Amino acid sequence: MGKLMGNILFRRVGITTLVIAGMMLAAGAGAYAATKMTLIVNGKKSTVEPISIKGVTYVPLRSAAEMLGAEVNYNGATKSVMIASKPDSSPLGNEGNGVVGSVNGVPITKNQLYAAMAAVGGSQMLDNLIQEELVKQEAKKKGIVISDKDVDAEMAQIKKQFSSDSEFHAALQQSNMTLEDLKKQIPMQLRIRKLVELRAKVSDEEVKQYFEANRAMFDQPEEVKASHILVSTKAQADEIMMQLKGGADFAKLAKEQSTDTGSKGTGGDLGFFGRGVMVSEFEEAAFSLKVGELGGPIETEFGFHIIKVTGYKEAKAATLEGKKAEIREQLIRQKIAELSPQLLEELKSKAQITNTLNGR
Repeated sequence: MGKLMGNILFRRVGITTLVIAGMMLAAGAGAYAATKMTLIVNGKKSTVEPISIKGVTYVPLRSAAEMLGAEVNYNGATKSVMIASKPDSSPLGNEGNGVVGSVNGVPITKNQLYAAMAAVGGSQMLDNLIQEELVKQEAKKKGIVISDKDVDAEMAQIKKQFSSDSEFHAALQQSNMTLEDLKKQIPMQLRIRKLVELRAKVSDEEVKQYFEANRAMFDQPEEVKASHILVSTKAQADEIMMQLKGGADFAKLAKEQSTDTGSKGTGGDLGFFGRGVMVSEFEEAAFSLKVGELGGPIETEFGFHIIKVTGYKEAKAATLEGKKAEIREQLIRQKIAELSPQLLEELKSKAQITNTLNGR
């Protein structure tokens, strides 16, 4: 192949543009005795060596182009060299060249970020997205629509499992989630639930058996609702008791003077609690008071307490009729949890799924 003189246009190859200035390119390897040089393309050393003759450097065109991912062909009929770039393999296309960071002027591109994220958790994330799309498509076929009202109702159901808002938000924190994160997950869970519900039938007999086996769990124990003000000395507690007997507002004093950071913000309110929950001295005093009565100072390992009882529930045996709906809902949720993986596997087996990260 003869020498190629003059201007040669190099197209974009992958994400790199080959720029060669002030030199002539030889289509062949060159067979002249001359100064040996090293060809480096994109930081990689080529096994083919350029040569310099009389101040002109000859670079093997095919070697340089192919190292950049291009195809080089010689057309004898038209006496032309054709260079064609291979399709861009980046899933981000030209956007992948965008710079998202840099270190000492060296750029870090979106392609690099994508590759790193795909290597670390990409496979699991893609599986989750595939699963979500499968469920969406199946729900659409079945005419299942999830409304904002459905999401709000499910959120309320989840909150009911916690004794207070603070306990609910603490659980979210422990799961490293926000309220919005949870809300975004609910539609997916509701679609799965509605798809599985047809299989998750619960009979009256199953409800009855569960009630009989767990009767004690459904019985209402004796409970008292109380508020308290906790201080470190008896003198402080006596002073607060005098103010309360003189008509001072209990909640206001609790917010101002109680050292119990867990309850002072709500005016000392501890909610309802049964026996065996509080330390014995506190429990004995709380259960001995009538609703509206003050008690104390009561000394415990935590300090001195002023107690005010604000509510009372008598012990009450549960009935099957009273707990039937609650038990049925609980059993349905259990069955949904058991049957959901089976449903998802069935949907996967019937679908045409492409997963290039896992080579499928």
